[in-house]
Amino acid sequence: MTAAQSEGSAEAPAVPVVGLTGAVAAGKSEALAALGRLGAATLSSDAIVHELLETERVRDLLVERWGEHVAPDGSIDRSRVGKLVFERPEELEWLESTLHPLVGERTLTWRSRLDPATPLAAIEVPLLFEVGLEAAFDATICVIAADDMRVERAGARGTLELEARAGRQLSQEEKAARATYVVRNDGSIPELEAALADVVTDIRQGRSPA
Repeated sequence: MTAAQSEGSAEAPAVPVVGLTGAVAAGKSEALAALGRLGAATLSSDAIVHELLETERVRDLLVERWGEHVAPDGSIDRSRVGKLVFERPEELEWLESTLHPLVGERTLTWRSRLDPATPLAAIEVPLLFEVGLEAAFDATICVIAADDMRVERAGARGTLELEARAGRQLSQEEKAARATYVVRNDGSIPELEAALADVVTDIRQGRSPA
């Protein structure tokens, strides 16, 4: 499913929708914010997950599965859930199989409500290629950065989490090879935004990557 305009339709062209992804700690959130400043409508799948974890529906599912200790004050404790699924891969699979369809529903609703005058829409999806979602977008953007810079940016999260999360993902090189556009984020935020501005211009004008 793409955002292509239906053949023969008299309606305005659909808003181009891009999928934004990248390596762990490469700067996907900064890139999404930059795209927003450039006029794009933006959505983060991670933010949707956080919202879902605060709903009664999902809380009840997690408590039923793991017990009251994951919601000691009535709200899901994300750090406890994170520790649990980090130690038990089969539980991570269950959590993802529970949340991904709900994330998909909210994403489709968001896309259906886009203002036709919106120049571009961007959705951040960390595991975009890993779960085979590239066909859902008109183009994909992969944000990459040097390994030492990614470790530095991970900061308080620490290299253990960086390595653990990266172990579940394709390498930077594999992501970049699959993406329509690749943007390096080894410099400043203004430099990142300038690089993304060029990408936005190409997408809006229908130009292929250089």
